Amino acid sequence: MMWHFLKGRRHFMKLTISFAQLDIYFGEPDKNFAQIEPAVKQAAEEHADIVVFPEMWNTGYDLTRFAQIADPDGQRAKTLLAKLAKKYQLIVHGGSVATAHNGAYYNTTYIFGPDGKQLTSYQKVHLFGLMREDKYLSAGHEEDHFQIKGINATSVICYDIRFPEWLRTLSLDDSRIIFVPAEWPTVRMPQWRRLLAARAIENQSFVVAVNRVGSDPDNDFGGHSGIYNPLGDELLTLNDQPQLKTFTIDTNETDNARGFMPVFADRRPELYR
Repeated sequence: MMWHFLKGRRHFMKLTISFAQLDIYFGEPDKNFAQIEPAVKQAAEEHADIVVFPEMWNTGYDLTRFAQIADPDGQRAKTLLAKLAKKYQLIVHGGSVATAHNGAYYNTTYIFGPDGKQLTSYQKVHLFGLMREDKYLSAGHEEDHFQIKGINATSVICYDIRFPEWLRTLSLDDSRIIFVPAEWPTVRMPQWRRLLAARAIENQSFVVAVNRVGSDPDNDFGGHSGIYNPLGDELLTLNDQPQLKTFTIDTNETDNARGFMPVFADRRPELYR
C-alpha cells in the first residue's frame, strides 16, 4: 500500500467523540446489551459525531462459554448498532464483541454510520495469550479502513497496539485517527498510556482509546480511556469509573505534525522486515 500524503490538502475539521467507558457484566450478554442505547443517547445529546465502546462488551472474557454466549455472525450486535446509529444520527464504533462464525470465535469490531449502514468490520489480528485468547479465538487477517466526515480512520483492538508494524501498515492509507477499544488490566496501566502515546507519535495520528472498567474473575480493568494528539500529548484521560465523556479534536493537527516532520516520506521500506 502506498502512502498518500496530499500536498496542499488541509483538514480543518472539528470532530466530537464520546468515550463510553463501561463496566462489563461477565458472561451476561443481555445485561451488557442493555447498556448500549443509554450511552448512544447521551452521546447524541452531547452532539457527538461518533461514540466509541470498549472491547468485548457483550460477554467480557468468559471464553469457556463462548459456545453459549458468543453472537452468531455478530447479528445481534450489528442489528442493535445499526438501529442506534440511524436513530440518533451519529457514527457508532461498536468497540468489539465476541462473535461466532462457522464454529470459530472472533473478537470483532463493527462500525455503523448515521444512515444505519455498516462502514467496516475488523477481527482482532493479535491474540493475547495471557488472557487465553489464543486458545479460544481465531485471529483476523484483514485491515480496517473507514471515514468520518471525510477523514480517514482505522481501528485495532487492545493487544494490537504492542505491534507498531501493524499500526504503521494501517496508517499508510493516510489515516488520521486510530481507534483502540480495549480490556486492558489495571496492573499494566502505565504501559497502556505509554504505548498509546508512542503509536500517536510514530504515526502522526490521533489515537482514541476506550478501555473498560470493573473486574472479572481473573482481572481488574483500569479504564483511563483517552485521546492522544499526533505529538503524543494526552488531551483527555478518564479515571477508573464507568462514565461517558465527550471531547472535540481538530484533525488539522495531523497536517501540522506531518508538514513539520515528514516521517512517512522519509521511510526506507526496502530495508524493513
